[in-house]
Amino acid sequence: MISDDQLRRIMSRLPAAKRAGFLPHLNQAMREYGVHTMLRTAAFVAQLAHESGEFRWMEEIWGPTDAQRRYEPPTPLAKRLGNTEAGDGKRFKGRGPIQITGRDNYRRYGERLGLDLVTQPEQAATPAVAFAVAGLYWRSNGLNELADAEDFVTITKRINGGTNGLADRQKYYALARSVLAEGFVADPPPAVALPRGGARRSAAAVPPPAQEPPLARGHEVITRDAARSARSASTAAAATASGSSPAEASASARKPAAAKGAKPRAAGSRKNATGAASTSRSTVAKKRLDPAGAGRRPPAKATPAAARKATGTRAAKA
Repeated sequence: MISDDQLRRIMSRLPAAKRAGFLPHLNQAMREYGVHTMLRTAAFVAQLAHESGEFRWMEEIWGPTDAQRRYEPPTPLAKRLGNTEAGDGKRFKGRGPIQITGRDNYRRYGERLGLDLVTQPEQAATPAVAFAVAGLYWRSNGLNELADAEDFVTITKRINGGTNGLADRQKYYALARSVLAEGFVADPPPAVALPRGGARRSAAAVPPPAQEPPLARGHEVITRDAARSARSASTAAAATASGSSPAEASASARKPAAAKGAKPRAAGSRKNATGAASTSRSTVAKKRLDPAGAGRRPPAKATPAAARKATGTRAAKA
């Protein structure tokens, strides 16, 4: 459990009014999803502080930007996000402190929480649901256990797909550990969860970690799509510069470069590890047959019949 003063010291840019509105739901989610030790709380709060800008960005700002236009069908990214209808990109944009994105993710989290987030996706930005989604994501991905082991870098990789913003995340982590070390009160999960969205649910209804498949948040496929787009743009630029087609430029980029100054080898030639031409077995065999290297076999041993044929005479009978 985290107090108002502790949260204020960790997230100094969060206004007091918002802090008061978020704190009960943050503590509720941490109790329900097993974030109830000092190490787990410090890691959880630090990661959310970075991801949401200290809870100031609970909803993705919609432009749409060029990247956001790819959320809309029929793009490959929209398909991976499960966005099937016109307007799904904006309808299922990033919400909450971990920014779940895409129709499929809204459906999965809604099913686990007993809420219809497909029909009412705006609920994902409300404090009660937003922190519940974050807690469910955290637990389903085994992040409590990594927090116990103080493996903050691996937690970052599971959330981000890499180590983007690691220094900022670690800054919050160190600060949270320092603040929580002073009077942290462990708060075990309640037997019954508080009401959420008009529904009263038992904490036991939430599957335990052993039965809980990991959930995604949408950021993973968006990041991969951005990387693909960057590669395609680079290939197109290279094609324009060289006057070749994008396919040719892509193939050329994948082709390993030849060593500088290397000459093409004749067919059938081989080189040893030092680069010198190796002597073939057939050449060795020829040298053994023709020590002088003249390229001819030594004459076969003459026989009496051969001698008679050569001189045109018959051997005298003894």
